[in-house]
Amino acid sequence: MRCILSPREREILAKFAASNTLVALDFDGTLAPIVRDRERAAIRQSTRKLLALLARLYPCVAISGRSRNDVRRRLRGIALREVIGNHGIEPWGASRTLERTVRRWLPLLKRKLRQFPGVAIENKRFSLAIHYRSESRKREARAAMAEAAKELGPVRLVGGKQVLNVLPAGAPDKGIALEQALRKLRCAKAIYIGDDDTDEDVFALPGRGWLLTIRVGFRRGSLAGYYIRTQREIDRVIRKLIELRARPA
Repeated sequence: MRCILSPREREILAKFAASNTLVALDFDGTLAPIVRDRERAAIRQSTRKLLALLARLYPCVAISGRSRNDVRRRLRGIALREVIGNHGIEPWGASRTLERTVRRWLPLLKRKLRQFPGVAIENKRFSLAIHYRSESRKREARAAMAEAAKELGPVRLVGGKQVLNVLPAGAPDKGIALEQALRKLRCAKAIYIGDDDTDEDVFALPGRGWLLTIRVGFRRGSLAGYYIRTQREIDRVIRKLIELRARPA
C-alpha cells in the first residue's frame, strides 16, 4: 500500500476526479471516528461540510455495517445518492427470509454469551453485531462467540474493531453492493474508502483501472491499493477531491 496523500500519488486522484467517478465511503472509522459508545458515533462538523460539498460534485454513497436507517439518520441533510447498510445487504439484498434467519439466531447467542456481561448483541434485522469492547475477558468472549456461531447454521463471520459481525451465508457483501451502485448510477470508475475487515470485500475486487481503494490506517496484508494514516485525514482526501473536480480544466 502507498499513501494516497503523498505528492507522487497526486496524479492517481486527478485521474479519477476527471472521470465519471462514484465516491463510496464507510461510516465508522472512516467518516466518523471510532468511539466507545457506538450510539454516540458522529462525523465531525468539518467532515460534514466537506462531504456535503463533495456530494454536489460527485455521485456519493455510504456503505456501512450499520443498518441503513441508522446511517441515514447520522448523515441526514447530505445529498448522498444512496445509503447501503448491513455490510451491503440493504437495500437491494434485504428480504424477510434473511430477517427471519437473523431473528432465529438471537436466543441461542444470548444464552451462550450470557456469562459475559460486557458483551452486547446488536440486532440490525439482516445481520448481527456482537460487541465486546466493554468485556474484560475478551479472549474468552471471542472463543465463546466462535463456538456459539457453529450452532447457527450457514453463517459468515467477519471480524472488526472489538466486534464480530454475523451475517447469513451467501448474503451480499460490500464488494457486491459497490458494483451494484456503480451500475445503477452509471459510473465508469469508483473510489472506495474504508477501515475494517468488512471493507476488504471491496479491496479484493479486481480493479482493472476502474477502482481506487483507500484504507484508513496502514495494515500489512490488506488488499487496499492505498492508505491514509489516520481517520482525521479523511478531510484531506475529501478536500483534495473537491479541489480537483472544482478546478477548471
